[in-house]
Amino acid sequence: MTHFARCFLLVFVQLGVGGLLSLAVPPFNDIARGFYKSSAGVFFTMALAGGGGSIYLRSTRGAEAVGTGEAILWAVFLVLFALYLSTLWGDAMVARARLFVASLGIGILALGTSAVAVAGGDGGLLAVLAVANALAGAGALGSVTSGMLIGHWYLIDPGMEIEPFRRCFRYFVATVVIELGLLAVVAIAVLLGAAQGGAERFAAYWHLAAMRLVLGPFATLAMAAMIQRVLAIPQTMAATGLFYIATLAVLVGSFLGRYFTFRTGLPF
Repeated sequence: MTHFARCFLLVFVQLGVGGLLSLAVPPFNDIARGFYKSSAGVFFTMALAGGGGSIYLRSTRGAEAVGTGEAILWAVFLVLFALYLSTLWGDAMVARARLFVASLGIGILALGTSAVAVAGGDGGLLAVLAVANALAGAGALGSVTSGMLIGHWYLIDPGMEIEPFRRCFRYFVATVVIELGLLAVVAIAVLLGAAQGGAERFAAYWHLAAMRLVLGPFATLAMAAMIQRVLAIPQTMAATGLFYIATLAVLVGSFLGRYFTFRTGLPF
């Protein structure tokens, strides 16, 4: 059951790391500090659930469950993220910038390490694809959640310019397209023999892979097309509601991908 837990904890740390990255998209000086405080708090909570869960597995089930180096990376990431979050209540701009870069860098390293441990057991190309797939998924999870959160901020500050919302939307679409492209690359590589017996494992759960695509990126891009039309009006409340549905689609796709990994040992 440790592998099952690790697969699903990966979704939470992806949201934490991807969410932190998404905070760099909207213009910091054009949005009230409260948006960054609340959004960073949400992403830190997700990172704490995933990273803290990994640390817990290391402490209770030993290094065979979670490597020592991986647990240390998550611990350092959580400390740096917490320190960055604390700077949002002050004016320590230099410290804030350095902590953001440091926490994001360690978070990406920790996420890559976890992705290889969970779905890169065949080494080589599969390990590289596992890292790329995890990072792309993190970007999609972070961007869609950030889009939903910034949409809520227009209820608090209805006079805010629409461009920050549109910027977050464009970033969201880009991350989903990149994720979909990487899923195609992973599928092709596995079917061509990137992992021993990988083609057979993939074929055995092709229906799960299809569900991951249809209910994840494809459904998300359909919602993105609707959001684009609404933002052209612009109608921020309707766009926020659509972002809710898009967030659900990305989450469903991510959880299906982790379940696919649990059943096959392959990243997807």
